[in-house]
Amino acid sequence: MKKIMPPLTLMLLLLGIWEGLARMIASPYILPSPLQIVQKMWELREPLLTIHLPATFAIIAIGLAISLVLGVVLALLMDASVWIERAFYPLLVISQTIPTTALAPIFVLWFGYTIWSKVLVTVLIAFFPIAMNTFDGLRSVKKGQLELLQTFGASHFQQFWKLKVPSALPSFFTGLKIAVPLTVIGAAIGEWLGAQAGLGYFSKRMMTQMDGAGVFAPIIVLSLMAMLFAAIVAVVEKKYITWRKES
Repeated sequence: MKKIMPPLTLMLLLLGIWEGLARMIASPYILPSPLQIVQKMWELREPLLTIHLPATFAIIAIGLAISLVLGVVLALLMDASVWIERAFYPLLVISQTIPTTALAPIFVLWFGYTIWSKVLVTVLIAFFPIAMNTFDGLRSVKKGQLELLQTFGASHFQQFWKLKVPSALPSFFTGLKIAVPLTVIGAAIGEWLGAQAGLGYFSKRMMTQMDGAGVFAPIIVLSLMAMLFAAIVAVVEKKYITWRKES
């Protein structure tokens, strides 16, 4: 209960301020109130939950899975070879300097309005924190610990599994917790720029209809999805990293 109260209190305070500002502005298109958004979500529950939510969820799930595999594999390769690290590290940094909104239309041009154009946008955004944090975690192993295992005759696999993996896990989960909301953002951006279904597409469609509450409704659903995924990652992290101090 002590952990829930601070964020819950802050959230209620922000919602109260939002509601007050919305009543002062008195323009639902410019700033709909939280109550108006909730009402609109209820009115649009069928298309939101049965059509657009599954489409966005598929993009997020596939994009996150690919980002996980790609990020971890790149981190392992860079840790195993200095040449690979020097070759790929600049490319990883460059990949994050290109505006996603500039590449998304190109992906739509290549793959059309299929799911893969949105998945590529998601992967481009999400794989970087996983790769870099996992790589930093693998490199955080102290040289003296490796030399001690080598003295005991440990094989390369034993050194990796018994020492490097536990050392890299906290950094890996940090990268994953950063990547999870980024996959939601990537999916929304991809749908916003070119899609036939999805929460981002639905928000854009509501904007063309001058429906402020309708614009916010799918955004709230996206936020709830991000919070759910982040909570799942936190539960898994707590299960496998038992030595970390509880706050």
